[in-house]
Amino acid sequence: MRTIAELTMLLRGRVELPDHFKLATEEFQEGWTFVQSGDTHWLDKELRTRGWHFMWIGEGSLRGGVGQTSQEAIAGALKLALRRVSERFNAAEVESIHVTKYPWFVVAKVKVYPYQIQQGVTVSASDDATTLTVSPPAKALAIPSRQVAPCGLSRFY
Repeated sequence: MRTIAELTMLLRGRVELPDHFKLATEEFQEGWTFVQSGDTHWLDKELRTRGWHFMWIGEGSLRGGVGQTSQEAIAGALKLALRRVSERFNAAEVESIHVTKYPWFVVAKVKVYPYQIQQGVTVSASDDATTLTVSPPAKALAIPSRQVAPCGLSRFY
């Protein structure tokens, strides 16, 4: 298995890609594959050059793993983090890795972010397109002013 590092990209199953765009991949676990051709920045540039979209959507997933080696612990944490990536997303990036070594084992924390690779610009939630609405900004709340009482004590009104 390859060395898992920050900025590593993974693809879920068979991701639709632009014509004549081939990626070298390596099997990981549970339907995910490592992109061997390059990191997140390289993949983003290549897809945009071909008119496709590479979108970071959603919150990251942080999970921990334990192993006898750093890579074993990282792989375990990555597997758990990828399980938290919604089925809607077809790619994920390893954003950060933190390793703590103990005398007889290693603990790793891995954070992954979901991505979507697609030709169109519409983000879909399942099979139906979804329009994202933006609420108007909330009105500012009045913050009580701080006043000093004659005896020197502070109080809020």
